[in-house]
Amino acid sequence: MTRPLGVILAGGRATRMGGGDKGLLPLGDGTILGRVIERLAPQVAGLALNANGDPARFAGLDLPVVPDSMAGFAGPLAGVLAGLDWAAETGATHIVSAAADTPFLPADLVARLETAASPGGLALAASPSGRHPTFGLWPVALRDDLRAALEGGLRKVLLWTDAHGAGTANFPDDDAFFNVNTPQDLATAEAML
Repeated sequence: MTRPLGVILAGGRATRMGGGDKGLLPLGDGTILGRVIERLAPQVAGLALNANGDPARFAGLDLPVVPDSMAGFAGPLAGVLAGLDWAAETGATHIVSAAADTPFLPADLVARLETAASPGGLALAASPSGRHPTFGLWPVALRDDLRAALEGGLRKVLLWTDAHGAGTANFPDDDAFFNVNTPQDLATAEAML
């Protein structure tokens, strides 16, 4: 398999953080999103950000910003679909998705997802706390199926991935998937640095 493209999912509404872009909040000497980029970029052939609204707010990142193609707030699967559509334009066969609010994501995320992938090339990450549906390896070949599912009202990642026999990449550490949802989580992330 050629190296997949990476798509950072930043399309959420951040309601528990008071709205706005959680990824742009300061963490250490940078931002949460900066740490995600730093950890994911070396693992992929290229990187894009899935975000809705004015892309200019991410201009300093020098990454393509791909908005959801589905109307309304359709959740993380809509972000995955936007990433798959972007990847299809480049001729890539797969993307790896990661959440924009997880500054400690595994340095071997892509390698483990590829090893665990189903014959169709689909896999999700898991740790002792459970599966992490925003961290996955997604084949571009399934984008039309995903679009049809979303248009039919499906919003649950696991319902769709289970229907397609997704493999599971098991990681030993829950901390790798720690995500910043609240001001307290941000303080915890600072301590984890």
